[in-house]
Amino acid sequence: MFEPKPIYPDAIPRALEKAERYRLLGEPEEAESICLDILAIDSDNQEAIVNLLLALTDQFRTDCAECLTRAQGLLPQLKDEYERSYYAGIICERRGTAQIDKGLLGCRTTAYNWLRQAMDWYEQAEAIRPPQNDDAILRWNTCVRMMQKHELGPPAVEALEPMLLE
Repeated sequence: MFEPKPIYPDAIPRALEKAERYRLLGEPEEAESICLDILAIDSDNQEAIVNLLLALTDQFRTDCAECLTRAQGLLPQLKDEYERSYYAGIICERRGTAQIDKGLLGCRTTAYNWLRQAMDWYEQAEAIRPPQNDDAILRWNTCVRMMQKHELGPPAVEALEPMLLE
């Protein structure tokens, strides 16, 4: 079989630009590949880790089965506590919106639960955010508006009646 060819360390800045461009063009698999090339020679590159995480979450809508686990697995590699909380929220939010898009039975409850988890992460990030950085608040507000738009709420708890045995 073929093996990927390594890129030159000097090519990393340009490769990062390409990864972001592919993401913005809706081609997350290409962005993922570029990030993997960067991380193969600079395993601690924070920008590549974030871009890879985002490329994986971009694939939630296409049912990439392992993308959730892989994205979550990248969080510990982020050095900054704020970044870990913020991107944990991004993962949950994107998983929730992907559930809404699927429109399957039970998706509304699942989407609500993912969005609530995202909001919890965003609140943690907000508490430790850098000065002049309201990104976590903006994302929290987006989750609120998604819930309003799609009329999402906690699952209704039905009262269970005891069974009478004869």
